[in-house]
Amino acid sequence: MSLLHATPLPVRPDGRQSPTALSVATGVRRLLAARGCASVTELTLASGRRADVIALTPGGDLWIVEVKSSLADFRADAKWRDYRAFCDRFFFAVPPDFSIGILPEEAGLILADGFGAHIAREAPEHRLAGARRKAVTLRFAHAAANRHHALCDPQGAAGALD
Repeated sequence: MSLLHATPLPVRPDGRQSPTALSVATGVRRLLAARGCASVTELTLASGRRADVIALTPGGDLWIVEVKSSLADFRADAKWRDYRAFCDRFFFAVPPDFSIGILPEEAGLILADGFGAHIAREAPEHRLAGARRKAVTLRFAHAAANRHHALCDPQGAAGALD
């Protein structure tokens, strides 16, 4: 069977995300795809932090989207500033019923659910240096290729993820 005609394999959540967080991430990725971006979830950065969603725009910019499913989730997580060193733009993505007044103005804002999303506030740009851009882009490419390999050939890709 050709891969072009194969039934898509479901991507399994890793168990750390709540149903709300998975729903928000789905909407975010649909928005990003509609804008021509490629994205991966749960990408481990050189700092050891894991970006919820990272996107590569058609122009080569890197965006990180931090998903927050609830106010408690936001309050429990103070590491969001660490992501700025690995992207050109940083966004929070939250469900439509989230109290957005608590979210920092220096980050972009995406409202999302399991069906789609929209950018409620653009993220300020802070351009990455060339060496950092190359390193993050290579990490992104390797993760995406390894994950695709694992979907197509689970036995052959053992140990290749991220």
